[in-house]
Amino acid sequence: MALGFSARLNITLTPSDVGKRVTTRRRIPEGFRDAVGELEFWRDGVLGVRKRDGTLVEIAEETLAAAKVVPERPPGRVPGGAAGTGG
Repeated sequence: MALGFSARLNITLTPSDVGKRVTTRRRIPEGFRDAVGELEFWRDGVLGVRKRDGTLVEIAEETLAAAKVVPERPPGRVPGGAAGTGG
């Protein structure tokens, strides 16, 4: 018996989601590439996603395989260890 895996990929973003945190998956020649960040713009068939490292990823709309709004990132940890340890 052969077992298979199936997943449904949905695109639920619209231009009205500009300013929200999103996750995207796009097709590239080698497979897929993901980007998570703030949707900064959506114009002329291109989405701009600003990642947390400040990188702006421009994604051609026709390459999207999946995309949706996601919750805001939880507050970060204190650099150097857990809070209150004196680091």
